[in-house]
Amino acid sequence: MANITSTRGAARAQEPTVGPWLAFDLDQQIEQLQQEPYWQSGRNSKTIVHHEDFRMVVTAIQANTTIHEHRTAGRLAVQILRGHMRMHANGEEFDLPSGTILVVDQAVPYDIHAIEDSAFLLTIAWPDGDR
Repeated sequence: MANITSTRGAARAQEPTVGPWLAFDLDQQIEQLQQEPYWQSGRNSKTIVHHEDFRMVVTAIQANTTIHEHRTAGRLAVQILRGHMRMHANGEEFDLPSGTILVVDQAVPYDIHAIEDSAFLLTIAWPDGDR
């Protein structure tokens, strides 16, 4: 029987998030997120890579949903996989249709809003000693 872990109320089979290599079908990851019960709250996320100094998180988000201000000690990249989003970072507004990527420096406040049902890949890298 597979290991099951609870993630925000939705049972999800545990998958490796560290190792010498990891491979993902991002379309399949997004489909899974949209089928889980937590999707009904407006968004659902899954950490697919979890190293001490590096993370990758896939998020599916419904239209008109906002992820309010965040900031991180690491640099981050937001890659829009599906849909259309708008992001504010350090007082600037960025229009992010599918296929675009925005890189935000360390400790810069940001928020993100889905204009339509969307999905994005968040990649965060921390410099040594800043985790």
